[in-house]
Amino acid sequence: MPVHRSGRPTRRRPHSPAGLAVLFLAVAALLLGLPGTAGATAYGKAPEPTHPGQDWAGSQVAEHEGDAPGEAPPPTLASVEGVDVSSHNGNVPWQTLWNAGVRFAYVKATESTSYINPYFAQQYNGSYNVGMIRGAYHFATPDTSSGAAQADYFVDHGGGWSKDGRTLPGALDMEYNPYGSTCYGKSASGLISWMHDFFATYKSRTGRDAVIYTSTSWWKQCTGNYAGFGSVNPLWIPRYGTSAGELPAGWDFHTIWQYTSSGTTVGDRNRFNGTYERLQALANG
Repeated sequence: MPVHRSGRPTRRRPHSPAGLAVLFLAVAALLLGLPGTAGATAYGKAPEPTHPGQDWAGSQVAEHEGDAPGEAPPPTLASVEGVDVSSHNGNVPWQTLWNAGVRFAYVKATESTSYINPYFAQQYNGSYNVGMIRGAYHFATPDTSSGAAQADYFVDHGGGWSKDGRTLPGALDMEYNPYGSTCYGKSASGLISWMHDFFATYKSRTGRDAVIYTSTSWWKQCTGNYAGFGSVNPLWIPRYGTSAGELPAGWDFHTIWQYTSSGTTVGDRNRFNGTYERLQALANG
Protein backbone atom coordinates (compact mmCIF):
# COMPACT_ATOMS: atom_id res chain seq x y z
CA MET A 1 0.00 0.00 0.00
CA PRO A 2 1.39 3.48 -0.85
CA VAL A 3 2.65 5.52 2.14
CA HIS A 4 2.01 9.25 2.64
CA ARG A 5 4.94 11.51 3.55
CA SER A 6 3.53 11.64 7.09
CA GLY A 7 4.15 7.92 7.40
CA ARG A 8 0.46 7.06 7.36
CA PRO A 9 -0.64 4.62 4.67
CA THR A 10 -2.81 6.18 1.95
CA ARG A 11 -5.93 4.68 0.47
CA ARG A 12 -6.69 4.65 -3.24
CA ARG A 13 -10.10 6.00 -4.14
CA PRO A 14 -12.28 3.24 -5.53
CA HIS A 15 -13.37 3.64 -9.16
CA SER A 16 -16.91 4.98 -9.50
CA PRO A 17 -19.47 2.79 -11.36
CA ALA A 18 -19.54 5.37 -14.18
CA GLY A 19 -15.78 5.33 -14.45
CA LEU A 20 -15.67 1.55 -14.59
CA ALA A 21 -18.34 1.58 -17.31
CA VAL A 22 -16.34 4.02 -19.44
CA LEU A 23 -13.20 1.93 -18.96
CA PHE A 24 -15.05 -1.25 -19.93
CA LEU A 25 -16.49 0.32 -23.08
CA ALA A 26 -13.11 1.67 -24.14
CA VAL A 27 -11.51 -1.76 -23.79
CA ALA A 28 -14.41 -3.44 -25.60
CA ALA A 29 -14.20 -0.91 -28.42
CA LEU A 30 -10.51 -1.56 -28.93
CA LEU A 31 -11.04 -5.31 -28.95
CA LEU A 32 -14.19 -5.43 -31.07
CA GLY A 33 -13.83 -2.43 -33.33
CA LEU A 34 -17.21 -0.96 -32.41
CA PRO A 35 -18.36 1.85 -34.73
CA GLY A 36 -18.38 5.35 -33.35
CA THR A 37 -15.58 4.59 -30.87
CA ALA A 38 -11.81 4.35 -30.80
CA GLY A 39 -12.22 0.86 -32.25
CA ALA A 40 -13.45 2.41 -35.47
CA THR A 41 -9.80 2.64 -36.48
CA ALA A 42 -10.41 -0.89 -37.78
CA TYR A 43 -11.70 0.95 -40.86
CA GLY A 44 -8.97 1.98 -43.23
CA LYS A 45 -6.81 -1.11 -42.76
CA ALA A 46 -7.35 -2.01 -46.40
CA PRO A 47 -5.51 0.15 -48.92
CA GLU A 48 -7.44 2.49 -51.16
CA PRO A 49 -8.58 0.99 -54.50
CA THR A 50 -5.79 0.69 -57.05
CA HIS A 51 -7.90 0.21 -60.21
CA PRO A 52 -11.25 1.93 -59.56
CA GLY A 53 -11.66 2.57 -63.28
CA GLN A 54 -12.10 -1.20 -63.69
CA ASP A 55 -14.79 -1.44 -61.01
CA TRP A 56 -18.33 -0.82 -62.20
CA ALA A 57 -21.81 -2.12 -61.46
CA GLY A 58 -21.58 -5.79 -62.33
CA SER A 59 -17.87 -5.99 -63.15
CA GLN A 60 -17.38 -8.51 -60.35
CA VAL A 61 -20.78 -10.16 -60.76
CA ALA A 62 -19.88 -11.12 -64.34
CA GLU A 63 -16.51 -12.45 -63.16
CA HIS A 64 -17.93 -14.55 -60.31
CA GLU A 65 -21.35 -15.54 -61.62
CA GLY A 66 -20.82 -15.48 -65.38
CA ASP A 67 -22.29 -13.31 -68.10
CA ALA A 68 -24.76 -15.37 -70.08
CA PRO A 69 -24.94 -13.96 -73.62
CA GLY A 70 -28.22 -13.34 -75.34
CA GLU A 71 -31.08 -10.89 -75.16
CA ALA A 72 -33.66 -10.53 -72.39
CA PRO A 73 -37.34 -11.09 -73.21
CA PRO A 74 -38.91 -8.29 -75.26
CA PRO A 75 -39.81 -5.24 -73.15
CA THR A 76 -43.40 -4.80 -72.08
CA LEU A 77 -45.48 -1.65 -71.86
CA ALA A 78 -44.80 -1.72 -68.11
CA SER A 79 -41.02 -1.42 -68.43
CA VAL A 80 -38.44 1.22 -69.34
CA GLU A 81 -35.03 0.65 -70.93
CA GLY A 82 -31.90 2.03 -69.28
CA VAL A 83 -28.11 1.79 -69.13
CA ASP A 84 -25.41 2.19 -66.51
CA VAL A 85 -21.98 3.62 -67.25
CA SER A 86 -18.64 4.38 -65.61
CA SER A 87 -15.25 5.68 -66.65
CA HIS A 88 -14.51 2.52 -68.67
CA ASN A 89 -17.18 3.70 -71.14
CA GLY A 90 -15.44 7.03 -71.75
CA ASN A 91 -17.51 9.68 -73.51
CA VAL A 92 -20.92 8.12 -74.11
CA PRO A 93 -22.94 8.80 -77.30
CA TRP A 94 -26.12 9.71 -75.46
CA GLN A 95 -28.11 10.75 -78.51
CA THR A 96 -27.50 7.33 -80.08
CA LEU A 97 -28.82 5.64 -76.97
CA TRP A 98 -31.82 7.95 -76.79
CA ASN A 99 -32.65 7.21 -80.42
CA ALA A 100 -32.48 3.50 -79.58
CA GLY A 101 -35.11 3.88 -76.86
CA VAL A 102 -32.98 4.24 -73.73
CA ARG A 103 -34.76 6.52 -71.25
CA PHE A 104 -32.74 6.36 -68.03
CA ALA A 105 -29.14 5.99 -66.91
CA TYR A 106 -27.13 5.37 -63.76
CA VAL A 107 -23.61 6.82 -63.72
CA LYS A 108 -20.77 5.78 -61.41
CA ALA A 109 -19.71 8.81 -59.38
CA THR A 110 -17.34 7.54 -56.71
CA GLU A 111 -15.54 4.64 -55.05
CA SER A 112 -14.35 4.52 -51.43
CA THR A 113 -13.32 8.05 -50.40
CA SER A 114 -10.52 8.48 -52.94
CA TYR A 115 -11.97 8.12 -56.45
CA ILE A 116 -14.17 10.31 -58.64
CA ASN A 117 -15.16 9.16 -62.12
CA PRO A 118 -13.26 11.50 -64.49
CA TYR A 119 -16.03 11.17 -67.10
CA PHE A 120 -18.80 11.85 -64.62
CA ALA A 121 -19.80 15.29 -65.95
CA GLN A 122 -20.06 14.11 -69.58
CA GLN A 123 -22.01 11.04 -68.57
CA TYR A 124 -24.28 12.49 -65.88
CA ASN A 125 -25.06 15.77 -67.63
CA GLY A 126 -25.01 14.27 -71.11
CA SER A 127 -27.73 11.75 -70.31
CA TYR A 128 -29.83 14.48 -68.74
CA ASN A 129 -29.35 16.85 -71.67
CA VAL A 130 -30.80 14.40 -74.21
CA GLY A 131 -33.88 13.94 -72.02
CA MET A 132 -33.07 10.92 -69.88
CA ILE A 133 -33.86 10.44 -66.21
CA ARG A 134 -30.45 9.90 -64.58
CA GLY A 135 -28.95 8.93 -61.25
CA ALA A 136 -25.51 8.35 -59.71
CA TYR A 137 -24.08 5.31 -57.95
CA HIS A 138 -21.24 4.60 -55.50
CA PHE A 139 -19.05 1.50 -55.65
CA ALA A 140 -18.70 0.41 -52.02
CA THR A 141 -15.46 -0.73 -50.40
CA PRO A 142 -16.52 -1.41 -46.80
CA ASP A 143 -13.00 -2.29 -45.68
CA THR A 144 -11.42 1.10 -46.48
CA SER A 145 -13.64 3.54 -44.54
CA SER A 146 -16.98 3.75 -42.74
CA GLY A 147 -20.37 3.71 -44.43
CA ALA A 148 -21.04 7.24 -43.21
CA ALA A 149 -17.74 8.52 -44.64
CA GLN A 150 -18.41 6.95 -48.03
CA ALA A 151 -21.98 8.29 -48.13
CA ASP A 152 -20.72 11.80 -47.43
CA TYR A 153 -18.04 11.46 -50.12
CA PHE A 154 -20.64 10.22 -52.60
CA VAL A 155 -23.04 13.10 -51.93
CA ASP A 156 -20.21 15.63 -52.10
CA HIS A 157 -19.02 14.34 -55.48
CA GLY A 158 -22.10 13.87 -57.63
CA GLY A 159 -24.36 11.58 -55.65
CA GLY A 160 -26.81 14.18 -54.40
CA TRP A 161 -30.47 14.44 -55.33
CA SER A 162 -32.81 17.21 -56.39
CA LYS A 163 -36.54 17.10 -56.99
CA ASP A 164 -36.42 18.12 -60.63
CA GLY A 165 -38.39 15.12 -61.85
CA ARG A 166 -35.41 13.65 -63.71
CA THR A 167 -32.90 12.75 -60.98
CA LEU A 168 -33.06 9.29 -59.42
CA PRO A 169 -31.99 8.61 -55.83
CA GLY A 170 -28.37 7.55 -55.47
CA ALA A 171 -27.51 3.86 -55.57
CA LEU A 172 -25.08 1.83 -53.46
CA ASP A 173 -23.25 -0.89 -55.39
CA MET A 174 -22.57 -3.84 -53.07
CA GLU A 175 -20.85 -6.70 -54.87
CA TYR A 176 -17.83 -9.00 -54.82
CA ASN A 177 -14.63 -7.35 -53.60
CA PRO A 178 -12.29 -6.64 -56.56
CA TYR A 179 -9.29 -6.47 -54.19
CA GLY A 180 -9.49 -9.47 -51.90
CA SER A 181 -11.89 -11.22 -49.54
CA THR A 182 -15.33 -11.59 -51.16
CA CYS A 183 -17.09 -10.03 -48.18
CA TYR A 184 -14.40 -7.41 -47.51
CA GLY A 185 -13.16 -9.28 -44.44
CA LYS A 186 -16.35 -8.48 -42.55
CA SER A 187 -18.96 -10.60 -40.83
CA ALA A 188 -22.57 -10.49 -42.00
CA SER A 189 -23.48 -8.25 -39.08
CA GLY A 190 -20.51 -6.00 -39.82
CA LEU A 191 -21.55 -5.50 -43.44
CA ILE A 192 -25.18 -4.90 -42.46
CA SER A 193 -24.08 -2.29 -39.93
CA TRP A 194 -21.88 -0.63 -42.55
CA MET A 195 -24.81 -0.39 -44.96
CA HIS A 196 -27.12 0.96 -42.27
CA ASP A 197 -24.58 3.74 -41.66
CA PHE A 198 -24.34 4.51 -45.37
CA PHE A 199 -28.11 4.60 -45.88
CA ALA A 200 -28.78 6.68 -42.77
CA THR A 201 -26.15 9.23 -43.75
CA TYR A 202 -27.35 9.39 -47.34
CA LYS A 203 -30.92 9.98 -46.25
CA SER A 204 -29.90 12.66 -43.75
CA ARG A 205 -28.03 14.46 -46.53
CA THR A 206 -30.57 14.10 -49.35
CA GLY A 207 -33.93 13.16 -47.85
CA ARG A 208 -34.03 10.01 -50.02
CA ASP A 209 -33.60 6.32 -49.36
CA ALA A 210 -30.83 5.02 -51.61
CA VAL A 211 -31.27 2.24 -54.14
CA ILE A 212 -29.17 -0.88 -53.51
CA TYR A 213 -27.44 -2.80 -56.31
CA THR A 214 -26.58 -6.36 -55.37
CA SER A 215 -26.79 -9.93 -56.60
CA THR A 216 -28.72 -12.61 -54.73
CA SER A 217 -25.69 -14.92 -54.57
CA TRP A 218 -23.41 -12.28 -53.05
CA TRP A 219 -26.15 -11.12 -50.68
CA LYS A 220 -26.73 -14.62 -49.35
CA GLN A 221 -23.03 -15.31 -48.90
CA CYS A 222 -22.08 -12.01 -47.29
CA THR A 223 -25.15 -10.90 -45.31
CA GLY A 224 -26.71 -14.25 -44.48
CA ASN A 225 -29.64 -13.20 -46.71
CA TYR A 226 -30.57 -10.31 -44.45
CA ALA A 227 -34.15 -9.11 -45.04
CA GLY A 228 -34.12 -5.76 -43.26
CA PHE A 229 -33.64 -3.40 -46.22
CA GLY A 230 -36.39 -4.74 -48.46
CA SER A 231 -39.18 -2.51 -47.23
CA VAL A 232 -37.16 0.70 -47.61
CA ASN A 233 -34.43 0.52 -50.25
CA PRO A 234 -35.39 -0.16 -53.90
CA LEU A 235 -33.59 -3.17 -55.37
CA TRP A 236 -31.44 -3.02 -58.50
CA ILE A 237 -30.50 -6.60 -59.30
CA PRO A 238 -27.99 -7.97 -61.82
CA ARG A 239 -28.78 -11.26 -63.49
CA TYR A 240 -27.63 -11.95 -67.01
CA GLY A 241 -30.28 -14.17 -68.55
CA THR A 242 -33.96 -14.30 -69.38
CA SER A 243 -35.37 -13.24 -66.00
CA ALA A 244 -34.36 -11.43 -62.83
CA GLY A 245 -34.53 -14.78 -61.04
CA GLU A 246 -34.57 -15.27 -57.27
CA LEU A 247 -34.46 -12.07 -55.26
CA PRO A 248 -32.62 -11.49 -51.97
CA ALA A 249 -34.67 -11.87 -48.79
CA GLY A 250 -36.89 -8.92 -47.93
CA TRP A 251 -37.78 -7.87 -51.48
CA ASP A 252 -41.01 -9.04 -53.10
CA PHE A 253 -40.10 -7.40 -56.40
CA HIS A 254 -37.15 -5.72 -58.07
CA THR A 255 -37.17 -2.08 -59.18
CA ILE A 256 -34.38 -2.31 -61.78
CA TRP A 257 -32.97 -5.38 -63.50
CA GLN A 258 -29.50 -5.30 -65.08
CA TYR A 259 -30.07 -8.01 -67.67
CA THR A 260 -26.82 -7.98 -69.67
CA SER A 261 -23.32 -6.56 -69.69
CA SER A 262 -22.87 -7.03 -73.43
CA GLY A 263 -25.42 -4.75 -75.03
CA THR A 264 -24.74 -2.55 -78.05
CA THR A 265 -23.24 0.96 -77.72
CA VAL A 266 -23.09 0.55 -73.92
CA GLY A 267 -22.74 -2.98 -72.56
CA ASP A 268 -24.66 -2.71 -69.27
CA ARG A 269 -28.38 -2.68 -70.03
CA ASN A 270 -31.15 -2.32 -67.49
CA ARG A 271 -34.91 -2.48 -67.37
CA PHE A 272 -37.08 -0.53 -64.95
CA ASN A 273 -39.88 -2.70 -63.58
CA GLY A 274 -42.80 -0.38 -64.25
CA THR A 275 -44.14 2.28 -66.55
CA TYR A 276 -42.36 5.51 -67.42
CA GLU A 277 -44.74 7.31 -65.06
CA ARG A 278 -43.58 5.05 -62.20
CA LEU A 279 -39.96 5.83 -63.08
CA GLN A 280 -40.81 9.53 -62.85
CA ALA A 281 -42.43 8.87 -59.49
CA LEU A 282 -39.21 7.25 -58.21
CA ALA A 283 -37.28 10.30 -59.37
CA ASN A 284 -39.72 12.66 -57.64
CA GLY A 285 -39.63 10.77 -54.37
